[in-house]
Amino acid sequence: MDHSQPVDIVYLWVDGNDPCWRLKRQLAYEKLSAKQRKTMAVYSNVEGRFRDNDELRYSLRALERYFPAHGHIYIVTDSQAPAWLHAHQQLTVIDHRDLIPAASLPTFDSGHIESYIHRIPNLSERFFYFNDDVFFGAPVKLADWFWKSGVYVGWSDEPVVSNEPLREDATALDNACRLSHQWLSTQLNTQKVPHYTPTFRTFAHSPRPLIKSVLFELESLAPELFAMVRSTVFRTWDKPTIVSDFVLRWSLSQGMAKVRDYVHAHVSTGDKNQPAELSVLKSSLGELDFFCINDTTDNAHPDDPRLSQVRDALQRMFPDPSRFEQAEVVDAF
Repeated sequence: MDHSQPVDIVYLWVDGNDPCWRLKRQLAYEKLSAKQRKTMAVYSNVEGRFRDNDELRYSLRALERYFPAHGHIYIVTDSQAPAWLHAHQQLTVIDHRDLIPAASLPTFDSGHIESYIHRIPNLSERFFYFNDDVFFGAPVKLADWFWKSGVYVGWSDEPVVSNEPLREDATALDNACRLSHQWLSTQLNTQKVPHYTPTFRTFAHSPRPLIKSVLFELESLAPELFAMVRSTVFRTWDKPTIVSDFVLRWSLSQGMAKVRDYVHAHVSTGDKNQPAELSVLKSSLGELDFFCINDTTDNAHPDDPRLSQVRDALQRMFPDPSRFEQAEVVDAF
């Protein structure tokens, strides 16, 4: 594969502290029917799902340190931009309205939003898709993520109970595994899916190496799945994410993805052993292919010390501002 071609970066980002956005979210929730509220997934409308704890700033710093040869960066947002963001020719902010039909807005479900990212104008054929809580943790070699005919994927350590229907109390990724399995099994031995070997595990919460043409192909191959996830306002348990599971699982079935063992870490901010996990994370920096710091403090106050501990740890790991940050203004006394 020609690794001289650019590999762009796509982030989803939201500032859940923005008063205007919060009002939009509140009004959207109030408009939901009783049936829609009943199908909302666990933790689909808690503060931790939308809180900005400065993760994007540090993910960009990690990107510059470990993958300086990246292509263009696209940040997909809902009429927002980080206050610290500096205009740069290599970075573009994409509004939801530029990707998603007006009739489907607003939406607060990342699975819904990410189903449109391949439609970003001028996006490179190969690209990485990030949630803003995901970070590269060591120098990136593209050959570890992309190969001539596809991508590499990594499993998480979490098994999924096989052959179960989608469950109201399950995580989005667990249900995504089940939904993908249902569709692939139904299509097995057809032109759509000539081969399929099920694996009942979720994929690691990682930078997602994706191929734009594959997403367009699947959009026409499985329109019912895309329509399903594109019908949500908030994340629902019966319409789970497909880009972070189905696309990868289908690619495995087609021989367009291979499994690779990555060295990675996952920190949950709400865990009682979070300080120890952050300490291990800092000592492992440079040896981890990637890591995730997942906000599980749910409805905690923005001043919760667990959140400040995460910011402090990230600042110590990545102290140097990226070229995408405005210069800090120091008051003169």
